Order: sequence, then C-alpha cells, then structure tokens
Amino acid sequence: MSDGIGIANLPNQRHKITSQHGAHFTIMVVGESGLGKTTLINTLFATEICAPRNYRQRFAKQLDKTTEIEILKADLEERGFNIKLTVIDTPGFGDYVNNRDSWTPIVDFIDDQHESYMRQEQQPFRKDKQDLRIHACLYFVKPTGTTLKPLDVEIMKRLGTRVNLIPVIAKADTMVPEDLLNFKTIIREVVAAQGIKIYTPPIDTEDDCVAEHARIMQSVMPFSIIGSTQDVTTHDGRVVKGREYLWGVAEVENEDHCDFKKLRSLLIRTYMLDLITSTEENHYEAYRLAQMETRKFGEPKVRKLDNPKYREEEEMLRKRFTEQVKLEESRFRQWEQHLIAERDRLNKDLEQAHTAIKALEAELDQVAAYHRQGGTVGRR
Repeated sequence: MSDGIGIANLPNQRHKITSQHGAHFTIMVVGESGLGKTTLINTLFATEICAPRNYRQRFAKQLDKTTEIEILKADLEERGFNIKLTVIDTPGFGDYVNNRDSWTPIVDFIDDQHESYMRQEQQPFRKDKQDLRIHACLYFVKPTGTTLKPLDVEIMKRLGTRVNLIPVIAKADTMVPEDLLNFKTIIREVVAAQGIKIYTPPIDTEDDCVAEHARIMQSVMPFSIIGSTQDVTTHDGRVVKGREYLWGVAEVENEDHCDFKKLRSLLIRTYMLDLITSTEENHYEAYRLAQMETRKFGEPKVRKLDNPKYREEEEMLRKRFTEQVKLEESRFRQWEQHLIAERDRLNKDLEQAHTAIKALEAELDQVAAYHRQGGTVGRR
C-alpha cells in the first residue's frame, strides 16, 4: 500500500515554520484616561508592559490638550513560541471639554503605518521591513450604562474601516449584571444603526465546535472587562487576580463576572493569526488599492495641505477665523466703551457726592457757630 506523496505533512511544516519565526502582533488601545487600558494590557499578557501613569502625568497630558501616540514593545515567550508584541497607547484622547478632531492623530498614525509598509514594499530590498500596522484596536467604552457618546460613535466609525475594531466596556465591576447586559444591548443597537464595522470572528462551517465558539464570541461583544494584576483571596480561600470590595471579590477570570477570558482567547489563543491575516488582506489591501487609484507608482502620498480640497477647506477656515477675530474685536470695543462710560458716570456721581458732603460740612459749621454765639449771649 502506497504512503502517498506527503501532502498531509504540509500543516505540520507550516506549524514548524510559524513556531520558528514566531509572530509579530500590534495592538492599539484607545479610550479616555482612567478606564484601565494599561492595567488590561498588563493583565492580558501577564507582565508589566505598560507602566501606570500617576495623576501628575495625567494632569500634564490634559494641560497639553493633545492626543499623543506612545509605542511600547516587548518580546514574550511561552513554551518555545516567541511573539514580538507592540502596544500603541493614545494618552490624551477624549480627556477635554472640546474633543473635536482629537481622533486625528490616531487615524493619521494608522494610515501612516499602511503608507510606510506600502513604500517599503516598493523598494528593491524588502527583507527587513518595519511593520507597525495595527492588528487589533481595543476601544474602551466608559461604563455609563446609557449610550455611546457622539465622540465614541465618530471615532469608532473611522477606526472600523481601518483596523480590526474590538469594543470593550471598561471597569465592568462598577455595574450590576442587569445594567451591564442592557448597556451591551444598547451599544450593539447603536453600532448597527450607525453602520460601525467591528471585528467578527470567522465562522468555520466545517467545524461545529469552532463555529460555535465564534458565535459565542460574536454574541458577547462588546466585551465587559475587569483588569487587575493584584492577587486577592476570595471568601472560599482561593487566590485570584481581581478587585476586592466589601461585598466580595470581582474576579478577572471568572466568566460570571466579566468577559476577560473570552477577550484573551480572541486576541491570543484563537484568532490572533486571523487578526494578522485580515489586517493584511482587508485593511492594508483596501488602503493600498485606494492609494493606487489616486496616484502613480512611487509617487508620494498627497498630504492634506497639498490636496486642493483641503486647501479650499483651509481657506474657508482662515476666513472664518478672521471673521471670528473681527467679531471678537468689535465686542471688545463695545465692552471697552461701556466700561469708559460707566467709569465716567461713577466719577460724576463721586464728584456730586463730594459736593454734597462739602455742602453738609458747611451747614454743620454754620450751625456750630450759631450755637457758640448763642451760648455766649446767654451768659452775659
């Protein structure tokens, strides 16, 4: 009986190649300060990749009033498999009263990574390409229990067309289970109504177990998250990662408390390669196709300031700014004239008051003189 030609060994060969080369995974975290982005990343990968910021650093970021991009890298190894992890943090996003265009640095960074990779592919030597394309973007939603804010909707729309967007509800232990389920339903309805694209795990029709796992992942989105790197002891004596309260312990890896294990499974254990592949085949290819349709091979990317459309917008903004300045100057002059008139009125009132006081003082002097004269006549 023939042993065949060895095609059946191809999956094993592929596994061996992947194991030898390892993987390069880039994850971006976006959300307001104080939602536990740093803690979650450290909890996911069981190591301190991101250093927590103190309140002074957060306050300094708020004074800057800018969304920044921070790149953190770590080499992780587990059972002989190496992964080069890159975490893209976005401190300053959504922390101000006016958050208009606060998403611009984030969106520009994502586009710039696609652009950089495309430019490197056009070079003669492409062996050592630098790749910072985002494979997964965790968007942290504040646990308000009401609905998504306009800022959330706006940036999620923009991110969903560029990266594998995965919304998470931060600090799920601050909500009771009923409110949390209701909040998830509201978010899913808003996502559907606004046409926001979020990452959905592929369903394998040939494997019922894998297909069921994918359906479960889709049904729990957005993931409710509790992040903690602290060991706490439960009432039954178990030592777990979690947060301790008067009523008990909120456990990170307890699926009755949050969806942390499902999120970790999606990102690391089950769909990491799909996230990498979909970034390459969907988001990067969409960007590359759009750029090839609008410019020639090797031609540099058209920046906003070089695009006639943005020149027109810039001119309109300049005119609007000039008109606003003139309006404010007119208001200032009116205010200044009002102050001058008020000052003159007060000075006039003050002069009248001084005149009245002097008249009263003169009358008092006359009365006093009269009484002195009258008293003298009486003694005589």
